Amino acid sequence: MRTAILGAGALGIIIGARMTEKGQQVDLIDSFKENVDALNTNGATVTGFLEMHQAVTAVTPEQMVGTYDLVLLLTKQTANETALPKLLPHLHKDSIVCTLQNGVPEEAVAEIVGKERTIGGAVGFGATWLKPGVSELTSTMEAVEKFAFEIGEIDGVVRPRLEKVKEVLSTAGGTTILTNLMGIRYTKLLMNSTFSGMSAALNGNFSEVLANSKAMVCVAHIADEVIKVCRGLGYRMVEMQGVDFEFLELNSKADIPSKMDLYKKVWGRHNNKASMLQDLEKGKKTEIDYINGVVCRGGRKCGIPTPFNDKVVELVKEAEARGGVNDFGYLDRFNDIIDSAK
Repeated sequence: MRTAILGAGALGIIIGARMTEKGQQVDLIDSFKENVDALNTNGATVTGFLEMHQAVTAVTPEQMVGTYDLVLLLTKQTANETALPKLLPHLHKDSIVCTLQNGVPEEAVAEIVGKERTIGGAVGFGATWLKPGVSELTSTMEAVEKFAFEIGEIDGVVRPRLEKVKEVLSTAGGTTILTNLMGIRYTKLLMNSTFSGMSAALNGNFSEVLANSKAMVCVAHIADEVIKVCRGLGYRMVEMQGVDFEFLELNSKADIPSKMDLYKKVWGRHNNKASMLQDLEKGKKTEIDYINGVVCRGGRKCGIPTPFNDKVVELVKEAEARGGVNDFGYLDRFNDIIDSAK
């Protein structure tokens, strides 16, 4: 399959390098020309839990030619309305656009490229973009080899094209086909809204959040809200990375200590700095509306309070408005809702 990665950022560089190394034909498409030039001149460089250097093919959107059978969508959702219309001339009627973005982007993507072309998936590892052409893998290779991708159709039907996409993605990491895409999405949303949300709100990496008992109380309530909203909307969480995340639901705050071992097991192998925090450091708009904001809107739709997700959105938007970052002192802004939590 002629394949493209739209968005050669932190994840796109790693996925593109691994796919190319395994002989998959793939174009890395990115609007940042300096990044494209570095990839073409110096190749893709990966550091962190994986050290590799791989020659790759990179182009800007204006340099795309012909049509693609498969496009892996790794841009931020904030770029969709600009990036996807430029992609349309390079899709044929049977092209597949697989969104691997955070949040729940399938319907919005389908509105632009067509529902018949759209499938979705979740990425199970993290990365940090360091400079043009260079990305740091911040999750273990075990996470990449076992849990890199989980994909599915919007309606849950397993069609033959999913096997074709799995074959391509498997050159970059372990890939699983599941029938409950929205369950996948909300499970991944839990993973992002908890540690990525708190990372961005407090200006810390995942390890720092995990090591802070007060931050972890907030994480536990954020996860609980996601689970309750997911169920309120008629979906159910799925097992991901060998874990049943519905275990993290709280009957009361007295349950929180019993959940900590699972948080350590799952997030202890990811020392990420959230991509939203990286955006704040660069003075860019974040994807907070497409991550924690999804939980807040879902909660309002089905009448479920989401005070902890609301607070994360509030704090990240304040940092956006200032053009800077917060710090761990902002944990005090959660005091009232921690005290009032049942």
